[in-house]
Amino acid sequence: MSGLPIGRRQAMVAPILGAAGLMLPGAGAAQARRRPSGRSTLSTPRDATARTQYGPVRGYLDDGVYTFKGIPYGADTGGENRWLPAKPPRRWTEDFHALSYGPNCPQTLHDFRAVEHTFLQQWTDGFLGEDMLRLNIWTPSLSGSRPVMVYFHGGGFSFGSSYELASHDGAQMARHHDVVQISLNHRLNVLGFLDLKDVGGSAYDESVNVSMTDCIAALRWVQENIARFGGDPNKIMIYGQSGGGSKVTTLLGMQSGKGLIHRAAAQSGGGGALPTADQSREFAHRLLRRLDIGGKDIGALQKIEWKPLFEAGNAVADEINGPRGPMGPAMTPRVGWNPTLDGRVIDVRSFADTAPAVSRDVPFMVGNTSEEGMRWGYNPQEAQWRADLTKQMGGAKAGRLIAAMKAAHPEKATRTLAYGVQGLMNRNRVQSMVKLKHGQGGAPVYQYLFQFQSPQLGGVAGAWHTAELAFCFDNVERCAQGTGNTVEAQRLGRTMATAWANFARTGNPSQPSLTWTASDPARCQTMVFDVDSRMVDDPEGDSRRILLG
Repeated sequence: MSGLPIGRRQAMVAPILGAAGLMLPGAGAAQARRRPSGRSTLSTPRDATARTQYGPVRGYLDDGVYTFKGIPYGADTGGENRWLPAKPPRRWTEDFHALSYGPNCPQTLHDFRAVEHTFLQQWTDGFLGEDMLRLNIWTPSLSGSRPVMVYFHGGGFSFGSSYELASHDGAQMARHHDVVQISLNHRLNVLGFLDLKDVGGSAYDESVNVSMTDCIAALRWVQENIARFGGDPNKIMIYGQSGGGSKVTTLLGMQSGKGLIHRAAAQSGGGGALPTADQSREFAHRLLRRLDIGGKDIGALQKIEWKPLFEAGNAVADEINGPRGPMGPAMTPRVGWNPTLDGRVIDVRSFADTAPAVSRDVPFMVGNTSEEGMRWGYNPQEAQWRADLTKQMGGAKAGRLIAAMKAAHPEKATRTLAYGVQGLMNRNRVQSMVKLKHGQGGAPVYQYLFQFQSPQLGGVAGAWHTAELAFCFDNVERCAQGTGNTVEAQRLGRTMATAWANFARTGNPSQPSLTWTASDPARCQTMVFDVDSRMVDDPEGDSRRILLG
């Protein structure tokens, strides 16, 4: 979801349009600690206070989990701070009441017309503002030394927030898996990616990638402060889904991230063909001309409202990039709302061209869901599906793919199989990233495939894009609209959340009841998460390889 500036609703379904030819870019112990349903307690005691380097923050205690929301890790990015590197927040002496989430980066809001997706994902928009450099922390204790799990939200690099989906809540991970869970907001879209060094001078040298330097600032804050929240600054795992996965792989290639990242996971995302500095500079120049703003008038840009700035950028990006191909994003650079290979902040196309040397010793997890292309409004009969695929890849290949998918999953409805084409495309991207990481000969790479079929809405939605988050965050009950909160879903949630926590703790996601073997490009050893979770060599391999031919 990088490069193309698109609206909120289209961005929500971007990874799921491939089937229609419109592709856009310790479980037992944990169970014993689970709170009895209906008996939760919440209080705001004085001891729910931690002292950061900028001042004390006071949160609340929710059934044994200390919760802090909206802690500033940087100053307000509005006005004269637009497009400048994140500045430290102003110090304070009185308690900062970290009791509710902070602002989200200005963005196109979810229109709530895609009611099935809204139901399954339990979506909320929150509120918008440029004082969005905030993070949220859940911890079982303010003392001790626990692994730290830092989550980067999806939405490409254009929209989204740390709390837009119910699955993002971190309390269960802290409560059941003895980790410190963190999520954060940062600059996005035109506020996070616009090359203005020709306009404002050397102070804006990093403006084209300021979104990613925000992420580094957040990780630096975590390393410097997390011990005061019971976390181990030497066991920091970063992970993200969709666009968050691309943030993770980008961070793994940044020299400024060295020492801040000890494990990493990219879920249904990662890699990307980043534009060059020259391409992004030309994009910025054309945007200024479209806005009729002088080439040196940084002040005018810092005063303009977000929406016209964003819309003008979308229009310019459309002019430069042109339409995407019918089979999804080509691995060619596209300007717009995504990182740039500027040679300063980012000097490598991480997990697109290479596995970066700077993170050679960081264990890596990568995977995707089986029905990444779920779009509820697309409900084809086989003839329509075949016709749509024929437009994308020709009749012969379409026929082979349909036959292979039907043979592999005779239990699935046609529409569910159609949603799975994008899942196969993503499987091929996963294999590419596994090959790059394995070829380094450094830390291991682990891969997974999430294919638990949701029982909701007649059971035809499959394992849609974002479906695994409720499970790896141990939020199966909280996200019952998507999971059904069945016995099988509860068991899978415990299994997945334990694997993610173990990976954060040791760099190996195995658990006593389920050994997870590292992957290589020959066997493609994969943990399949389903009612019966198990290791499989190259699941869906026959079908995915048809797409490569």
